[in-house]
Amino acid sequence: MSFQPSKLGTREYWDNIYDEEIENFEDIGDEGEIWFGEESMLKMVQWVIEHAPPQRNILEVGTGNGVLLCELATNGYDPSHLLGIDYSLGSIALSKRVAEKRGIKDISFSLCDFLSENPLGLGHMDGNGVGQWDLLLDKGTFDAIALSKPDASGKVPADSYPHRVARLLGPGGLFLLTSCNYTEEELRERFVSEETGLTYQYETFYCKPLGLTNLNM
Repeated sequence: MSFQPSKLGTREYWDNIYDEEIENFEDIGDEGEIWFGEESMLKMVQWVIEHAPPQRNILEVGTGNGVLLCELATNGYDPSHLLGIDYSLGSIALSKRVAEKRGIKDISFSLCDFLSENPLGLGHMDGNGVGQWDLLLDKGTFDAIALSKPDASGKVPADSYPHRVARLLGPGGLFLLTSCNYTEEELRERFVSEETGLTYQYETFYCKPLGLTNLNM
């Protein structure tokens, strides 16, 4: 399934959103919008608690305001094993402010275009962390990427996303994706293949999260 390009698939749109949210945070302490709502986020937190021990290396793709990782830290996950990336500098700035306000130290947030760059590895990792992540989280980022325009060569950005996920996950690593644009079957078709090495493993719940595991790396 493909979608017509939208402003939600542009960096400019998100830069403007987070610049505004930073202003609101500084003025009234508002942490910003929780993409897909708090209920969806808390269900993701519960899923992680049930399937991933607290010392796992966890990468959030498209961290937004960083609240999902802050909630994991509050629930006993080691902040030094958590990294949130986003291609919007405003997102990273807001995430750091939110974590500081909540009194949470050692969560890493870094600027990174997931489709073209490797995120920086955490301090205890070897090199850039490729193939060393135990869990990748996505709460709406793939949906936004699917609304991006094709590049100059005509390549659709969303098509490269599953391969980027597979490259970063370690053996047996998990990928939890929340989507409101795709059906479960459509997500399986996108991500599950011999080429990616991803297999479907878990049931879905509110707003179509999909739990995948990487068995072949």
